[in-house]
Amino acid sequence: MEWDLSYLLLGTVAGFMAGIFGVGGGLILVPVLLFLFTMQHFPADQVMLLALGTSMAVILFTSLSSLRAHHLHGAVNWHVVRNITPGILLGTVLGASLAAYIPTRGLAIFFTLFVYSVAAQILFDIRPHGARQLPGAVGMTTAGLLTGCLGSLVSIGGGAIIVPFLVWCNVSIRNAIGTSAAVGFSVAVGGTISYVFTGFNIPALPAHSLGFIYLPALSWIALASVITAPLGAKATHHMKVSRLRKLFALLLLVLATKMLLKVIA
Repeated sequence: MEWDLSYLLLGTVAGFMAGIFGVGGGLILVPVLLFLFTMQHFPADQVMLLALGTSMAVILFTSLSSLRAHHLHGAVNWHVVRNITPGILLGTVLGASLAAYIPTRGLAIFFTLFVYSVAAQILFDIRPHGARQLPGAVGMTTAGLLTGCLGSLVSIGGGAIIVPFLVWCNVSIRNAIGTSAAVGFSVAVGGTISYVFTGFNIPALPAHSLGFIYLPALSWIALASVITAPLGAKATHHMKVSRLRKLFALLLLVLATKMLLKVIA
């Protein structure tokens, strides 16, 4: 029961953050899941992959719920979603396949460095200026490939990559966040399938696992996150979130640093 409550609380926070920032919740989910899975004595050489795979599966639900809320506000650019999705799907397969061959410590270090870059971007309000228009089919496919690969490798919905890219391409920040929720669903579909297959027939995984997805954690986190993700999405349209963004960045720094220290130790 204590683990179920922990998953439920985690889903509540991650879902709201996914909706308000368009980041899919993975930046919070992965380090906390790594901690919870370690406390449950899951295999040390598989615990990071279980955290990544479970987080990716949760993003299926958070991004879909967030996507619906942003779509109702007219904030999703479906032209971008259609053009970038083929590259996204290919990239997620590549990212999950790479993750299966990287040691736990290497994955943790890579994830931490990525989180640090995202947190710095938020804390110092680093945003690209609109300098160009959206690229053609080749450019969008390439952007999707990179987003899908990195998103699957660190188990995020891709918002930390897609939002700056779209702003750089003169898409408004409101539409960039809404569109990233839709793109995040594509990342989650490809990434989840990939983590299921790369973890299939791996011995010594905990009971109730589907590949590298731990189903009890998925069910409780998804239950809470689908409720709170739309609340976060609505908040972006009705309130100023600048101070909340700073607190979110500090939370990311703390979680990523604790995760890194734990893995190194």
